[in-house]
Amino acid sequence: MSLRILHYSDLETALDDPDRCARLAGALAARRGDDALVVGTGDNTAPGALPLATEGRAAMPFFRAVAPDADTFGNHDFDFGPATARELAAEAPQPYLCANAAVDGERFAADATEPSRIVDAGGHRIGVVGVAHPETVGINPAAEGVTFSDPVPAVRDEAAALRERGAEFVVVASHCGKRDDRIARETDVDVVLGGHVHDVHVETVADTFVVRPGRAGRYFSEVELTPSRDVTIHEVGEEHRDESVAAALRDRIAEHGLDEVVATVEDPIALTEEAATVAESEAGNFVADALRWRAGADVSISPTGALRSGDPLAGDVTVADLQGLAPYDDGLAVVSLSGDRLREALAELPVGYHHDDFPPRFCSHVSGARVVWDDDAGELREATVGGEPVDPGAEYTLAVADYLVETDHVSAAFGEDDVVGRHGVARDAIVEYARAEGIAPAVEGRIERPALGE
Repeated sequence: MSLRILHYSDLETALDDPDRCARLAGALAARRGDDALVVGTGDNTAPGALPLATEGRAAMPFFRAVAPDADTFGNHDFDFGPATARELAAEAPQPYLCANAAVDGERFAADATEPSRIVDAGGHRIGVVGVAHPETVGINPAAEGVTFSDPVPAVRDEAAALRERGAEFVVVASHCGKRDDRIARETDVDVVLGGHVHDVHVETVADTFVVRPGRAGRYFSEVELTPSRDVTIHEVGEEHRDESVAAALRDRIAEHGLDEVVATVEDPIALTEEAATVAESEAGNFVADALRWRAGADVSISPTGALRSGDPLAGDVTVADLQGLAPYDDGLAVVSLSGDRLREALAELPVGYHHDDFPPRFCSHVSGARVVWDDDAGELREATVGGEPVDPGAEYTLAVADYLVETDHVSAAFGEDDVVGRHGVARDAIVEYARAEGIAPAVEGRIERPALGE
Protein backbone atom coordinates (compact mmCIF):
# COMPACT_ATOMS: atom_id res chain seq x y z
CA MET A 1 0.00 0.00 0.00
CA SER A 2 1.16 3.55 -0.62
CA LEU A 3 2.64 5.75 2.09
CA ARG A 4 2.50 9.56 2.09
CA ILE A 5 3.44 12.36 4.47
CA LEU A 6 1.64 15.71 4.47
CA HIS A 7 3.82 18.44 5.90
CA TYR A 8 3.20 22.03 6.99
CA SER A 9 5.42 24.41 8.95
CA ASP A 10 5.77 27.92 10.35
CA LEU A 11 2.07 28.84 10.57
CA GLU A 12 3.07 32.02 12.41
CA THR A 13 0.93 34.98 11.27
CA ALA A 14 -1.42 32.71 9.33
CA LEU A 15 -3.17 32.40 12.69
CA ASP A 16 -4.21 36.04 12.25
CA ASP A 17 -5.94 35.08 8.98
CA PRO A 18 -8.96 32.84 9.66
CA ASP A 19 -9.58 32.19 5.97
CA ARG A 20 -6.01 31.09 5.27
CA CYS A 21 -5.94 28.69 8.22
CA ALA A 22 -9.34 27.32 7.26
CA ARG A 23 -8.17 26.66 3.71
CA LEU A 24 -4.96 24.96 4.85
CA ALA A 25 -6.90 22.74 7.25
CA GLY A 26 -9.37 21.89 4.50
CA ALA A 27 -6.63 21.15 1.98
CA LEU A 28 -4.83 18.81 4.37
CA ALA A 29 -8.07 16.99 5.15
CA ALA A 30 -8.80 16.60 1.44
CA ARG A 31 -5.41 14.95 0.79
CA ARG A 32 -5.39 12.79 3.89
CA GLY A 33 -6.25 9.11 3.86
CA ASP A 34 -5.37 5.88 5.61
CA ASP A 35 -2.02 5.87 3.82
CA ALA A 36 -0.98 9.35 5.03
CA LEU A 37 0.31 11.00 8.16
CA VAL A 38 0.45 14.73 8.88
CA VAL A 39 3.51 16.36 10.41
CA GLY A 40 4.22 19.94 11.50
CA THR A 41 7.75 21.23 11.97
CA GLY A 42 7.59 24.11 14.45
CA ASP A 43 6.72 27.78 14.79
CA ASN A 44 3.09 26.73 14.57
CA THR A 45 1.95 28.53 17.75
CA ALA A 46 3.71 31.89 17.19
CA PRO A 47 4.50 34.61 16.22
CA GLY A 48 1.42 36.62 15.32
CA ALA A 49 -0.92 39.21 16.76
CA LEU A 50 -3.48 36.62 17.89
CA PRO A 51 -0.78 34.26 19.19
CA LEU A 52 0.50 37.16 21.30
CA ALA A 53 -2.96 37.85 22.70
CA THR A 54 -3.51 34.17 23.54
CA GLU A 55 0.06 33.11 24.38
CA GLY A 56 0.05 30.63 21.54
CA ARG A 57 -3.31 29.03 22.23
CA ALA A 58 -4.84 30.49 19.08
CA ALA A 59 -3.32 27.50 17.26
CA MET A 60 -5.47 24.96 19.10
CA PRO A 61 -8.56 25.15 16.82
CA PHE A 62 -6.31 24.45 13.83
CA PHE A 63 -4.55 21.61 15.63
CA ARG A 64 -7.84 20.02 16.68
CA ALA A 65 -9.20 20.18 13.16
CA VAL A 66 -6.07 18.79 11.50
CA ALA A 67 -5.11 16.27 14.22
CA PRO A 68 -1.44 16.03 13.19
CA ASP A 69 0.56 12.89 13.94
CA ALA A 70 3.56 14.87 15.19
CA ASP A 71 5.07 18.33 15.60
CA THR A 72 8.30 19.74 17.02
CA PHE A 73 9.43 22.95 18.69
CA GLY A 74 10.39 25.96 16.61
CA ASN A 75 12.25 28.90 18.11
CA HIS A 76 9.05 30.97 18.22
CA ASP A 77 7.21 28.26 20.13
CA PHE A 78 9.29 29.56 23.06
CA ASP A 79 8.13 33.17 22.64
CA PHE A 80 6.25 32.96 25.94
CA GLY A 81 8.94 31.04 27.80
CA PRO A 82 9.75 27.36 28.34
CA ALA A 83 6.90 26.80 30.81
CA THR A 84 4.30 27.95 28.30
CA ALA A 85 5.97 25.96 25.52
CA ARG A 86 5.56 22.86 27.67
CA GLU A 87 1.92 23.74 28.41
CA LEU A 88 1.18 24.20 24.71
CA ALA A 89 2.75 20.85 23.89
CA ALA A 90 0.66 19.20 26.60
CA GLU A 91 -2.55 20.91 25.45
CA ALA A 92 -2.13 20.20 21.73
CA PRO A 93 -3.79 17.05 20.39
CA GLN A 94 -0.66 16.00 18.47
CA PRO A 95 2.44 14.55 20.11
CA TYR A 96 5.30 17.04 20.34
CA LEU A 97 8.64 15.39 19.59
CA CYS A 98 12.01 16.83 20.58
CA ALA A 99 15.16 14.77 21.08
CA ASN A 100 17.73 17.55 21.55
CA ALA A 101 16.32 19.89 24.23
CA ALA A 102 17.22 19.54 27.90
CA VAL A 103 16.96 21.36 31.24
CA ASP A 104 19.54 20.59 33.93
CA GLY A 105 20.61 17.48 32.07
CA GLU A 106 17.08 16.06 31.74
CA ARG A 107 15.00 16.05 28.57
CA PHE A 108 12.89 19.22 28.32
CA ALA A 109 9.17 18.77 28.99
CA ALA A 110 9.57 15.01 29.37
CA ASP A 111 6.07 14.78 30.85
CA ALA A 112 4.48 16.41 27.77
CA THR A 113 6.72 15.34 24.88
CA GLU A 114 8.59 12.40 23.43
CA PRO A 115 11.92 12.31 21.57
CA SER A 116 10.41 10.11 18.85
CA ARG A 117 7.50 7.83 18.13
CA ILE A 118 6.25 5.19 15.71
CA VAL A 119 3.13 5.85 13.62
CA ASP A 120 1.23 3.24 11.62
CA ALA A 121 -0.12 4.34 8.23
CA GLY A 122 -0.87 2.52 5.01
CA GLY A 123 0.22 -0.80 6.49
CA HIS A 124 3.66 0.62 7.26
CA ARG A 125 5.48 1.54 10.46
CA ILE A 126 7.04 5.01 10.34
CA GLY A 127 9.42 6.34 12.93
CA VAL A 128 9.33 10.10 13.52
CA VAL A 129 11.97 11.98 15.51
CA GLY A 130 11.80 15.69 16.32
CA VAL A 131 14.67 18.16 16.71
CA ALA A 132 14.80 21.89 17.45
CA HIS A 133 17.34 24.42 16.20
CA PRO A 134 20.59 24.10 18.18
CA GLU A 135 20.82 27.92 18.42
CA THR A 136 17.26 28.39 19.69
CA VAL A 137 18.36 30.35 22.78
CA GLY A 138 20.59 32.64 20.71
CA ILE A 139 17.74 33.25 18.30
CA ASN A 140 15.10 33.62 21.00
CA PRO A 141 16.25 34.72 24.48
CA ALA A 142 12.83 33.74 25.88
CA ALA A 143 13.99 30.11 25.62
CA GLU A 144 16.70 30.77 28.23
CA GLY A 145 17.09 27.82 30.60
CA VAL A 146 16.72 25.18 27.91
CA THR A 147 19.82 23.67 26.31
CA PHE A 148 19.62 22.62 22.66
CA SER A 149 22.26 20.14 21.52
CA ASP A 150 23.59 19.23 18.09
CA PRO A 151 20.64 17.55 16.31
CA VAL A 152 22.77 15.04 14.40
CA PRO A 153 23.75 12.73 17.29
CA ALA A 154 20.21 12.95 18.66
CA VAL A 155 18.69 11.95 15.31
CA ARG A 156 21.29 9.22 14.80
CA ASP A 157 20.50 7.61 18.17
CA GLU A 158 16.72 7.89 17.80
CA ALA A 159 16.77 6.59 14.21
CA ALA A 160 18.69 3.50 15.28
CA ALA A 161 16.27 2.86 18.16
CA LEU A 162 13.25 3.36 15.89
CA ARG A 163 14.55 0.87 13.34
CA GLU A 164 15.19 -1.65 16.12
CA ARG A 165 11.52 -1.23 17.06
CA GLY A 166 10.48 -2.12 13.52
CA ALA A 167 10.26 1.24 11.76
CA GLU A 168 10.44 0.73 7.98
CA PHE A 169 11.00 4.44 7.37
CA VAL A 170 12.44 7.16 9.59
CA VAL A 171 11.27 10.75 9.19
CA VAL A 172 12.82 13.77 10.92
CA ALA A 173 10.57 16.65 11.98
CA SER A 174 13.17 19.41 12.11
CA HIS A 175 13.21 23.13 12.81
CA CYS A 176 16.93 23.37 12.11
CA GLY A 177 16.84 25.37 8.88
CA LYS A 178 19.73 24.73 6.52
CA ARG A 179 21.30 22.32 8.98
CA ASP A 180 18.80 19.82 7.60
CA ASP A 181 21.28 19.01 4.82
CA ARG A 182 23.80 17.85 7.43
CA ILE A 183 21.14 15.75 9.17
CA ALA A 184 20.37 14.08 5.83
CA ARG A 185 24.05 13.39 5.07
CA GLU A 186 25.09 12.13 8.49
CA THR A 187 22.14 10.02 9.69
CA ASP A 188 20.22 6.99 8.49
CA VAL A 189 16.85 8.61 7.73
CA ASP A 190 14.54 8.71 4.73
CA VAL A 191 13.11 12.22 4.92
CA VAL A 192 13.99 15.47 6.70
CA LEU A 193 10.90 17.64 6.95
CA GLY A 194 12.14 21.14 7.72
CA GLY A 195 11.12 24.61 8.79
CA HIS A 196 12.65 27.83 10.17
CA VAL A 197 14.00 28.98 6.79
CA HIS A 198 10.98 30.23 4.90
CA ASP A 199 11.78 29.23 1.35
CA VAL A 200 9.90 26.48 -0.48
CA HIS A 201 12.61 23.89 -0.89
CA VAL A 202 12.90 20.32 -2.22
CA GLU A 203 16.26 18.60 -2.51
CA THR A 204 17.69 15.10 -2.35
CA VAL A 205 20.76 14.92 -0.11
CA ALA A 206 22.51 11.54 0.21
CA ASP A 207 19.36 9.78 -1.08
CA THR A 208 17.29 11.57 1.58
CA PHE A 209 14.51 14.03 0.82
CA VAL A 210 14.98 17.46 2.43
CA VAL A 211 11.75 19.45 2.22
CA ARG A 212 10.54 22.86 3.41
CA PRO A 213 7.03 24.12 2.53
CA GLY A 214 7.52 27.80 3.40
CA ARG A 215 5.56 29.74 5.99
CA ALA A 216 2.14 31.17 6.79
CA GLY A 217 0.00 28.38 5.40
CA ARG A 218 0.47 29.13 1.71
CA TYR A 219 1.86 25.72 0.79
CA PHE A 220 2.20 22.22 2.18
CA SER A 221 4.35 19.37 0.97
CA GLU A 222 3.33 15.82 0.13
CA VAL A 223 6.09 13.23 0.31
CA GLU A 224 5.39 9.84 -1.22
CA LEU A 225 7.67 7.10 0.09
CA THR A 226 6.08 4.06 -1.52
CA PRO A 227 5.34 2.60 -4.06
CA SER A 228 7.35 5.43 -5.71
CA ARG A 229 9.44 8.20 -4.16
CA ASP A 230 8.36 11.72 -4.96
CA VAL A 231 7.70 15.15 -3.44
CA THR A 232 4.91 17.51 -4.45
CA ILE A 233 4.46 21.05 -3.17
CA HIS A 234 0.79 22.01 -3.06
CA GLU A 235 -0.35 25.62 -3.10
CA VAL A 236 -3.34 26.10 -0.81
CA GLY A 237 -6.27 27.14 -2.96
CA GLU A 238 -9.91 28.09 -2.49
CA GLU A 239 -11.56 24.73 -3.07
CA HIS A 240 -11.36 23.33 0.49
CA ARG A 241 -11.90 25.01 3.83
CA ASP A 242 -12.73 24.06 7.40
CA GLU A 243 -15.28 26.60 8.55
CA SER A 244 -14.92 25.57 12.20
CA VAL A 245 -11.32 26.82 12.14
CA ALA A 246 -12.30 30.11 10.50
CA ALA A 247 -15.14 30.71 12.96
CA ALA A 248 -12.99 29.98 16.03
CA LEU A 249 -10.21 32.32 14.89
CA ARG A 250 -12.63 35.10 13.91
CA ASP A 251 -14.21 34.93 17.37
CA ARG A 252 -10.84 35.22 19.09
CA ILE A 253 -9.70 38.09 16.90
CA ALA A 254 -12.86 40.02 17.77
CA GLU A 255 -12.57 39.11 21.46
CA HIS A 256 -9.14 40.75 21.64
CA GLY A 257 -10.05 43.83 19.59
CA LEU A 258 -7.68 42.94 16.78
CA ASP A 259 -10.27 43.58 14.07
CA GLU A 260 -10.37 47.34 14.72
CA VAL A 261 -9.64 49.32 11.54
CA VAL A 262 -6.75 51.74 12.14
CA ALA A 263 -6.06 53.23 8.71
CA THR A 264 -6.76 52.84 5.02
CA VAL A 265 -4.15 52.07 2.38
CA GLU A 266 -4.92 53.15 -1.18
CA ASP A 267 -1.85 51.73 -2.94
CA PRO A 268 -1.12 48.16 -1.75
CA ILE A 269 2.10 47.70 0.20
CA ALA A 270 3.88 44.47 -0.67
CA LEU A 271 4.72 42.03 2.11
CA THR A 272 6.57 39.46 0.06
CA GLU A 273 9.54 37.56 1.49
CA GLU A 274 11.77 39.91 -0.50
CA ALA A 275 10.07 42.99 0.93
CA ALA A 276 10.54 41.59 4.42
CA THR A 277 14.16 40.61 4.13
CA VAL A 278 16.07 42.52 1.44
CA ALA A 279 17.65 45.95 2.06
CA GLU A 280 14.81 48.44 1.65
CA SER A 281 11.07 48.16 1.06
CA GLU A 282 7.98 50.21 1.75
CA ALA A 283 6.95 47.86 4.56
CA GLY A 284 10.42 47.80 6.10
CA ASN A 285 10.66 51.59 5.99
CA PHE A 286 7.22 51.92 7.57
CA VAL A 287 8.12 49.73 10.55
CA ALA A 288 11.51 51.40 11.06
CA ASP A 289 9.91 54.85 10.79
CA ALA A 290 7.31 53.90 13.40
CA LEU A 291 9.98 52.89 15.93
CA ARG A 292 12.00 56.08 15.38
CA TRP A 293 8.86 58.25 15.55
CA ARG A 294 7.62 56.74 18.80
CA ALA A 295 11.04 56.94 20.47
CA GLY A 296 12.03 60.35 19.10
CA ALA A 297 15.40 58.87 18.15
CA ASP A 298 17.93 59.90 15.52
CA VAL A 299 18.00 56.46 13.90
CA SER A 300 16.14 53.17 14.15
CA ILE A 301 16.93 49.65 12.97
CA SER A 302 14.42 46.87 12.35
CA PRO A 303 16.11 43.56 11.58
CA THR A 304 15.41 41.20 8.74
CA GLY A 305 13.41 38.32 10.16
CA ALA A 306 11.46 40.65 12.43
CA LEU A 307 9.18 41.79 9.60
CA ARG A 308 6.79 38.98 8.68
CA SER A 309 5.71 38.46 5.09
CA GLY A 310 2.08 38.00 4.10
CA ASP A 311 -0.68 39.41 1.96
CA PRO A 312 -0.23 43.06 0.93
CA LEU A 313 -1.47 45.82 3.20
CA ALA A 314 -4.43 47.17 1.24
CA GLY A 315 -7.76 48.86 1.95
CA ASP A 316 -8.84 48.82 5.58
CA VAL A 317 -5.88 47.91 7.80
CA THR A 318 -6.61 46.47 11.24
CA VAL A 319 -4.73 46.24 14.52
CA ALA A 320 -4.01 42.58 13.70
CA ASP A 321 -2.54 43.56 10.32
CA LEU A 322 -0.21 46.09 11.93
CA GLN A 323 0.82 44.07 14.96
CA GLY A 324 1.37 41.16 12.59
CA LEU A 325 4.13 43.09 10.83
CA ALA A 326 6.39 42.57 13.86
CA PRO A 327 4.39 40.35 16.23
CA TYR A 328 6.60 40.18 19.30
CA ASP A 329 6.40 41.23 22.93
CA ASP A 330 9.61 43.27 22.81
CA GLY A 331 9.81 46.66 24.45
CA LEU A 332 11.02 49.64 22.40
CA ALA A 333 14.45 50.67 23.66
CA VAL A 334 16.59 53.72 22.94
CA VAL A 335 20.35 53.31 23.13
CA SER A 336 22.91 56.10 23.08
CA LEU A 337 25.97 55.52 20.91
CA SER A 338 28.97 57.49 19.79
CA GLY A 339 29.30 58.00 16.07
CA ASP A 340 31.95 55.29 15.88
CA ARG A 341 29.68 52.76 17.55
CA LEU A 342 26.69 53.80 15.47
CA ARG A 343 28.76 53.05 12.38
CA GLU A 344 29.47 49.61 13.85
CA ALA A 345 25.73 49.01 14.24
CA LEU A 346 25.00 50.21 10.70
CA ALA A 347 27.82 48.03 9.37
CA GLU A 348 25.97 45.00 10.73
CA LEU A 349 22.80 45.61 8.72
CA PRO A 350 23.56 42.83 6.19
CA VAL A 351 23.00 39.92 8.58
CA GLY A 352 23.87 37.40 5.86
CA TYR A 353 27.49 38.02 6.80
CA HIS A 354 26.93 36.74 10.33
CA HIS A 355 24.54 33.80 10.11
CA ASP A 356 24.74 30.89 7.71
CA ASP A 357 20.97 30.42 7.66
CA PHE A 358 20.50 33.70 5.79
CA PRO A 359 21.55 34.48 2.22
CA PRO A 360 23.86 37.49 1.71
CA ARG A 361 21.07 39.59 0.16
CA PHE A 362 19.24 39.72 3.50
CA CYS A 363 19.51 43.08 5.22
CA SER A 364 17.91 44.95 8.11
CA HIS A 365 15.74 48.03 7.61
CA VAL A 366 16.72 51.51 8.79
CA SER A 367 15.15 54.91 9.41
CA GLY A 368 16.92 58.26 9.83
CA ALA A 369 20.12 57.08 8.19
CA ARG A 370 21.47 56.28 4.76
CA VAL A 371 24.14 53.64 4.22
CA VAL A 372 26.16 52.36 1.28
CA TRP A 373 27.48 48.84 1.70
CA ASP A 374 30.26 47.43 -0.47
CA ASP A 375 29.51 43.74 -0.91
CA ASP A 376 32.71 43.14 -2.86
CA ALA A 377 34.87 44.46 -0.01
CA GLY A 378 32.47 43.40 2.75
CA GLU A 379 32.45 46.80 4.43
CA LEU A 380 30.41 49.91 5.06
CA ARG A 381 31.44 52.64 2.60
CA GLU A 382 29.18 55.52 3.66
CA ALA A 383 26.85 56.37 6.55
CA THR A 384 24.85 59.54 7.06
CA VAL A 385 22.28 60.60 9.64
CA GLY A 386 19.89 63.42 8.81
CA GLY A 387 21.81 63.94 5.58
CA GLU A 388 25.16 64.52 7.34
CA PRO A 389 28.09 62.08 7.61
CA VAL A 390 28.16 60.26 10.92
CA ASP A 391 30.44 62.23 13.28
CA PRO A 392 32.71 59.77 15.14
CA GLY A 393 32.75 61.95 18.26
CA ALA A 394 29.07 62.87 18.41
CA GLU A 395 26.36 61.01 20.38
CA TYR A 396 23.35 59.55 18.59
CA THR A 397 20.18 57.86 19.79
CA LEU A 398 19.12 54.59 18.19
CA ALA A 399 15.65 53.03 18.59
CA VAL A 400 15.44 49.24 18.49
CA ALA A 401 13.25 46.44 19.78
CA ASP A 402 14.62 44.91 22.99
CA TYR A 403 15.55 41.77 21.05
CA LEU A 404 18.49 43.64 19.54
CA VAL A 405 19.61 44.71 23.02
CA GLU A 406 19.25 41.29 24.61
CA THR A 407 20.96 39.17 21.95
CA ASP A 408 23.93 39.40 19.61
CA HIS A 409 21.98 37.49 16.97
CA VAL A 410 21.57 40.69 14.91
CA SER A 411 24.11 43.16 16.31
CA ALA A 412 26.95 43.08 18.84
CA ALA A 413 27.47 46.84 18.67
CA PHE A 414 25.39 47.69 21.78
CA GLY A 415 23.79 46.17 24.84
CA GLU A 416 21.78 46.83 27.98
CA ASP A 417 24.38 49.22 29.39
CA ASP A 418 23.74 51.56 26.43
CA VAL A 419 19.97 51.84 27.02
CA VAL A 420 18.88 55.36 28.00
CA GLY A 421 15.12 54.96 27.77
CA ARG A 422 12.19 52.77 26.87
CA HIS A 423 8.94 53.66 25.14
CA GLY A 424 6.38 50.93 25.64
CA VAL A 425 5.97 47.90 23.41
CA ALA A 426 7.51 48.03 19.95
CA ARG A 427 4.51 46.55 18.13
CA ASP A 428 2.20 49.15 19.71
CA ALA A 429 4.39 51.88 18.23
CA ILE A 430 3.48 50.61 14.76
CA VAL A 431 -0.25 50.91 15.50
CA GLU A 432 0.15 54.36 17.09
CA TYR A 433 2.21 55.61 14.14
CA ALA A 434 -0.42 54.43 11.66
CA ARG A 435 -3.17 56.19 13.63
CA ALA A 436 -1.21 59.43 13.83
CA GLU A 437 0.53 59.58 10.46
CA GLY A 438 -1.36 57.18 8.21
CA ILE A 439 0.31 54.51 6.08
CA ALA A 440 2.09 55.89 3.02
CA PRO A 441 5.73 54.74 3.06
CA ALA A 442 8.14 55.16 0.15
CA VAL A 443 11.43 53.63 -0.95
CA GLU A 444 14.04 56.41 -0.70
CA GLY A 445 17.45 54.87 -1.28
CA ARG A 446 18.23 54.47 2.42
CA ILE A 447 20.33 51.36 1.82
CA GLU A 448 22.45 50.93 -1.27
CA ARG A 449 24.35 47.77 -2.15
CA PRO A 450 25.64 48.45 -5.67
CA ALA A 451 27.34 45.08 -6.09
CA LEU A 452 23.95 43.39 -5.66
CA GLY A 453 22.30 45.72 -8.17
CA GLU A 454 20.18 47.48 -5.55
